[in-house]
Amino acid sequence: MTHPLRQHIEEIINLTDEEFDFVLSHFRHIKKRKHQYIVQQGEEVTKEYWILKGCLKSYFIDDNGKEHIIQFGMENWWITDYESFVKQTKSKTSIDCIEDSELLYITFEDREKLTSKMHKMERFWAKKSKIGRIALQNRILSLLKNSTKEQYELLLEQYPKLFQRVPKKMIASYLGVSRETLSRLNT
Repeated sequence: MTHPLRQHIEEIINLTDEEFDFVLSHFRHIKKRKHQYIVQQGEEVTKEYWILKGCLKSYFIDDNGKEHIIQFGMENWWITDYESFVKQTKSKTSIDCIEDSELLYITFEDREKLTSKMHKMERFWAKKSKIGRIALQNRILSLLKNSTKEQYELLLEQYPKLFQRVPKKMIASYLGVSRETLSRLNT
């Protein structure tokens, strides 16, 4: 059976067995329980995570103590505080597990070594970065032009499995509305 990370990478670039073994040697496997953090606001982020199994959320807490969910992550998705990871600064967000999760991670240092030795992987991450920027742009445009109901319907259409795995109050936080407003959208 092909390793799930290899399948994921080979959606963009092809790897020989030796190349994949080299790539995989830069990753570490971890398991986290529901509610465990992989990133905490205010700490330096040195790892980027690929989700093998589970569901996570990236969020920040405002000065009033309100949680604002920026991103969800499910199987085959990458997640970290990218500004902190790239700039090696303190995180502005936290990331924790909504479900028990299995992750592969690569450190910033190992990613730099890997991309310098293997330009295919540099191309892979460049493409993933472009895809991420497109998704972020689409999310911002949706927030600016769509009603809350339209945003909800679009999220449901794009990620139907998310609604089976994430409590409605988290969906409401992601959409920037109250739980009550979200309930009215479902009627």
